[in-house]
Amino acid sequence: MSTLAFAQNELVSDPVVRQSGLSSNTAYSSYRLGAGDVVNIRVFGEDDLSKEKIRLTDAGTVPYPVLGELRVLGMTVGDLERLITDGLKGRYLVNPRVSVQIDEYRPFYVNGMVEKPGGYPYQPGLTVRKAASLAGGFKERASSSKMYVIREGDPSHRPVKVDLNTEVGPGDILTIEESFF
Repeated sequence: MSTLAFAQNELVSDPVVRQSGLSSNTAYSSYRLGAGDVVNIRVFGEDDLSKEKIRLTDAGTVPYPVLGELRVLGMTVGDLERLITDGLKGRYLVNPRVSVQIDEYRPFYVNGMVEKPGGYPYQPGLTVRKAASLAGGFKERASSSKMYVIREGDPSHRPVKVDLNTEVGPGDILTIEESFF
């Protein structure tokens, strides 16, 4: 089962999510939160309920005042906003206005024939070409046809052949192999 499917199944089984009527398809960003992401949560007019730079745990949860540990793995920013709004409405606030922003995306990884292999913060719209640029560019002997990515949610960890315009996601591992000619 993929990480996304696992996350969606967990969302449906989570009573807080079920009560709030969250859906996996929202009109907000389609980016799915995962372990390692850092978010800022603001409740307008309520400084005690606003939290900065909260890193999602390895289980995909965040601690939040009055609501406790929230399971947010696989949620979008809009889903999390609604979850907090619904949790605060009535018992704590009459009409809470909640804003959630991603402060830091979880990293992706580049290895092989690039100048500076390693982990780099994900950026929306990232492609293999852009990822290689962030890693200092291709080395002279880098192959333009032997590039592979292992997707974060792939339980088989199977490398998939890609080209320069293939999208790279958070948590993905990109490998650029050496050309022998």
